[in-house]
Amino acid sequence: MRYDVVVPTSGRPSLAAMLAALVGGDGPLPARILVVDDRADRSRPLDTGHVAAELLAGAARGPAAARNRGWRAARSEWVVFLDDDVVPAPGWRAALASDLDGLDHDVAGSQGTIRVPLPGGRRPTDWERNVAGLETARWATADMAYRREALAAVGGFDERFPRAYREDADLGLRLVAAGHRVVDGCRVVLHPVPAAPASVSLTKQAGNADDVLMRRLHGRDWRERAGVPRGRRPRHLATAAAGLIAAGAALGAATSRRPATNSSRRAPSWRPRTISSRRARSWRPRTISSRVAIGAGAVWAAGTAELALARIVPGPRTAREVATMAWTSVLMPFAASGHWLLAHVRRPDPALAPRPRPRAVLFDRDGTLVVDVPYNGDPDLVEPVAGADRALARLREAGVPVGMVSNQSGVARGLITADQVEAVNARVDALLGPLGPVEWCPHGPADGCECRKPAPGLVLRAAARLGLDPRDCAVVGDIGADVDAARAAGARGILVPTARTRREEVLAAAEVVPDLAAAVDLLLDSPPAPSVRPRLEVAA
Repeated sequence: MRYDVVVPTSGRPSLAAMLAALVGGDGPLPARILVVDDRADRSRPLDTGHVAAELLAGAARGPAAARNRGWRAARSEWVVFLDDDVVPAPGWRAALASDLDGLDHDVAGSQGTIRVPLPGGRRPTDWERNVAGLETARWATADMAYRREALAAVGGFDERFPRAYREDADLGLRLVAAGHRVVDGCRVVLHPVPAAPASVSLTKQAGNADDVLMRRLHGRDWRERAGVPRGRRPRHLATAAAGLIAAGAALGAATSRRPATNSSRRAPSWRPRTISSRRARSWRPRTISSRVAIGAGAVWAAGTAELALARIVPGPRTAREVATMAWTSVLMPFAASGHWLLAHVRRPDPALAPRPRPRAVLFDRDGTLVVDVPYNGDPDLVEPVAGADRALARLREAGVPVGMVSNQSGVARGLITADQVEAVNARVDALLGPLGPVEWCPHGPADGCECRKPAPGLVLRAAARLGLDPRDCAVVGDIGADVDAARAAGARGILVPTARTRREEVLAAAEVVPDLAAAVDLLLDSPPAPSVRPRLEVAA
């Protein structure tokens, strides 16, 4: 059993102690320890203690992106994710080997047990109870082993989750939806409660934005399927709304009671004030504003008091804890509601979405799979490009069907016949193996057909023959029309430029690779080619 360990880090001082505990004790050592340095400022060296770990530069976009950086560089069958502030218990490696040994192939992951040591002799604080929730969290990546193949199949972590909050639940839901299982292991890591400022409960409210994305991606019942308890959002929204209404009404009432200016002041009325006039004054709008302010303020005060008590009662009830819970409870409903509402307005960057392994790959013919011979009608002139056979073989070995989509305007121009196109296609098939669906267009640029690339017709027809949604396919070609056809069909397009590829086509393509081998690496999320690396060494 071979495994790699991936540790994303923000540079916390606990990293060295975690790595020392990882390599101590019994059990097989990891093939590689990959530490992803996700700090925005790397001017200071990262302290890994005496453990020979491999350092990878992260993009400083949060733990999801850092973990993707790590597992894509891994080469072992299993990738174990550990947080930089956990401490593997003695015997962790031996327990990991036992957890992973003999698992069925449909098991994509094994989750370790997380223990949060809480102080004895007193009740835990609100922050300590928050961290202790990791003990019952499903799919928590503080200690999670995943098959690399399963990660590649679903595209890894969704980098649109910028915080360490819902990115693990999102991945778990996608793996389960793909037919995989995640099981519990017997290994244990300790997760000490880190120091945090008094305002930590307010900064954590940013996670409400992630909940909006979870519902957008997984539907209304995502909490039940992910084992996530319902939070206080409805109460936060009601409390925040009541507070804003009370403030607005109070401002309106105060404005209406301002004394009139000299220019607008009326002359004193000679009529005596009557009971009916005093009664009429009691129904003026300024009185209604005051009543609204009082009523909404009472609702806000009640909601705030209930929240504060719910956080104070289970805790140690020290003066500092009570004061912290009081002032943060005043602001928490507004912080939670603000993040939640803003998430409905902002749209996450689609370029950061996970890219699952395609269920089929369609290749352009001339210039991509075979050397381009303009308007070729002679099978004897067919010559595969370097690496084409190996690229197709790798896809077939991974269970990914391959096909071919090709423009053949030479038929419309009268330069070749349809029989000659079929003969050349048969020769390509003979040299490179079966290509599944082969779709080609005989029309010229002025014919206005729906199949000639960059129109999506060829891609749509090939996907239909495979029984697939075009969005589950990828198209690999050497010119802009190939990737444009993929985009028009909803498929993923990858450009492999050649001498005839125009510079503007390269600049316009979303994904550009130097050759077919690199294209397959990208599609399969394959690790880079092996290189000679030093063995893991632990200083005495």
